[in-house]
Amino acid sequence: MRNEIAVGGAAVPDRELQQKLAEELEYDRVGYGNVFNAISVEVRDGVAILGGHAHDYPDRDSAVALTAITPGVKDLVDNIEVDPVSQMDWQTRIAVARAVYGYPTLNKYALDPARPIRISVQNGHVSLYGMVDSQVDKETAFMRANGVPGVFSVTNYLQVANQPTETQK
Repeated sequence: MRNEIAVGGAAVPDRELQQKLAEELEYDRVGYGNVFNAISVEVRDGVAILGGHAHDYPDRDSAVALTAITPGVKDLVDNIEVDPVSQMDWQTRIAVARAVYGYPTLNKYALDPARPIRISVQNGHVSLYGMVDSQVDKETAFMRANGVPGVFSVTNYLQVANQPTETQK
């Protein structure tokens, strides 16, 4: 099937559209456990590509809907993975959140609901996403998450503010 639908309206530069979508997605579903979502967005030629993890289908659907109605988005590719439904994973999410946010130097990341340390759990394997202020905070979050009973592994995707990412080096 071919998509020959043309979207009207003013063209929005990809970088500007990506920033706008990222900001909107940061605040999407605040209060509904968005700390457990790690949804990424990339824009190429007006096509928004969503990726990462959502902890449930309503969160994924909300991100897709929000992106689809944003002016400037010509098309949408949904590559968001929904975490498996598991009571053990839910307990692990809560335990990791308590371990990370309960630590005095890391609880500051709970203050801004759009910029938390995001926690994704798939079958006991934990991934940490977001932006932290220092390398020490990044390592501390990793150690705190890794110390939670029942966690099989921790992958640390946290980025340190004002430092180039691996792809920018």
